[in-house]
Amino acid sequence: MTDRTPTPAVALTIAGSDSGGGAGLQADLRAFAAMGTFGASVVTAVTAQNTRAVTDVHVVPAQVVRAQLDAVLDDLPVAAVKTGMLATSELVALVADQAAAGRLPQLVVDPVLVSATGHRLLEPDAVATYRERLLPHAAVVTPNLPEAAALLERAVDDLDAARAAARDLAATGAGVVVVKGGHLDGGEAVDVVIAGGEEHLLSAPRIPTANLHGTGCTFAAATAAGLASGLPPLRAVERAKSYVTGCIARAADWRLGAGAGPLDHLGITHAAQADGAGPV
Repeated sequence: MTDRTPTPAVALTIAGSDSGGGAGLQADLRAFAAMGTFGASVVTAVTAQNTRAVTDVHVVPAQVVRAQLDAVLDDLPVAAVKTGMLATSELVALVADQAAAGRLPQLVVDPVLVSATGHRLLEPDAVATYRERLLPHAAVVTPNLPEAAALLERAVDDLDAARAAARDLAATGAGVVVVKGGHLDGGEAVDVVIAGGEEHLLSAPRIPTANLHGTGCTFAAATAAGLASGLPPLRAVERAKSYVTGCIARAADWRLGAGAGPLDHLGITHAAQADGAGPV
């Protein structure tokens, strides 16, 4: 008889699809699975992309996004929600309205603005909608330095600026703010966290690799999975930081694609070696 396992917590990603598989909802769902949660998804956009570039984007109509949300939320016991690419002001407002209505518990907002290859993934007029309507409902918000700069309309390019940005973003009403330090110079990747009015610096050794595609998506999804599993927000952020560092380290020497390669969300290489299949 097969051993039965307890019913997992459910986490929902509201995000774009990445045809290359490294970022977007594909990365989110792998991170959810790795963290022991059941993943549901609402697709906001279909992108044509690989490790080198985003070549096309089709934004899903708002009524279809709303229908997906209703289908999931009316049936599954969603315990936490993560947003990624929302693409337009209309979709940001739609998600903000759902959050204001109390339908998006433990909301983690990853304000995806531009892809790692430089392709804009959000309409410029949607930035204000993010700041004014969505961030106040976020349990956790996870911008990188360029995203924090866009949200605050000023430069955020060193650790002191990141610390100030985290405090100013917390003033929007977001519960916990994480300004990620992947774009900072130095041998440590330092994230600035404001939680309960207190500042925390989370550091990890910077891993030399070009395989960083989907890092932000993965971090936010792992944070949402922690919240869905009952972790308090700061502990969920700390665990997500550790998980992402491991994902980067395991895939550091991968050669998938000619550009910014993906992470190893599921321990693929280690699992293959354990099974005697050799390196992936």
